[in-house]
Amino acid sequence: MSTSSSPITFARPATPHPAAKTWSVADIEALLSLPFMELVFRAAEVHRQFFDPTKVQLSTLISIKTGGCPEDCGYCPQSVHHDTPVEEQPMMTVDEVIAAARTAKANGAGRFCMGAAWRGPKDADLEQTLRMVSEVKALGMETCATFGLLKDGQAEQLKEAGLDFYNHNLDTAPDKYADIIQTREYEDRLDTLGKVRSAGLSVCCGGIVGLNDTRHDRAGLIAQLANLTPPPESVPINNLVKVTGTPLEGADNIDWTEFVRTIAVARLTMPQSYVRLSAGRREMPEAMQALCFLAGANSIFYGDKLLTTGNPDVDADRVLMEKLELSPL
Repeated sequence: MSTSSSPITFARPATPHPAAKTWSVADIEALLSLPFMELVFRAAEVHRQFFDPTKVQLSTLISIKTGGCPEDCGYCPQSVHHDTPVEEQPMMTVDEVIAAARTAKANGAGRFCMGAAWRGPKDADLEQTLRMVSEVKALGMETCATFGLLKDGQAEQLKEAGLDFYNHNLDTAPDKYADIIQTREYEDRLDTLGKVRSAGLSVCCGGIVGLNDTRHDRAGLIAQLANLTPPPESVPINNLVKVTGTPLEGADNIDWTEFVRTIAVARLTMPQSYVRLSAGRREMPEAMQALCFLAGANSIFYGDKLLTTGNPDVDADRVLMEKLELSPL
């Protein structure tokens, strides 16, 4: 019997991304309908073609401006349209943001994401956020921002300041969107994504499951994401965190297997993207998170808070990663 201790190599040479394929909603529904174990197995195989499955990308997300948002997103406690416990707060100072970024880096995060409760940034707001981006970038971290709808020229300014990723989620399927949000159109989201791509920024774009959605709705969301040209470099998949006072506080829970299926199909249809296990993770048992990693998730938000909702604390994540023998990228 061999006693060789040669390291195991997981990643295989990358095969071409199936960019020529246009994913129909029916295609995605067929994948979602595969036997659960078969679906997870297929996704795990594809994951290993492009990534080391023992590595996880760690991002930290902070809210630089909380509450008072004029949008009416049915899931969001920061909307002025909903009576929630979240109170409007002034924008953080540049020094406060940099201090948070230093802490995140010390805890192992490689990407620092900044979110603001705006429909879109005014020029005066953008001036201060450009300084934040520039100084976080100077720390040697990847930078990401989610500031809402962008006007012409703003994406280019963010790129010049050192922004790497712009997050702008599609939230749900096109034909489900009006059930969740009435203050903007689906095309508004796509327009901002086009501005982001034109400026040369990488795209972070995903959605939320558990919005009283059906498997057909989830297939519609994944089809939209996978058919973006190119697909998003990062794809956050969120499980709805139900907040008192929001229209969706009483939404039906989806079975945990449906969430894992969504992760797996995101991996199969966007094999070269980072698939992020995002909001709702604090409520997920460790075994469920482990299955998500097996099914192709390879990124998490790292820190005790996501904008205004809770997230597993850093120590809990370290313990879980040790149990699963996962390490940061």
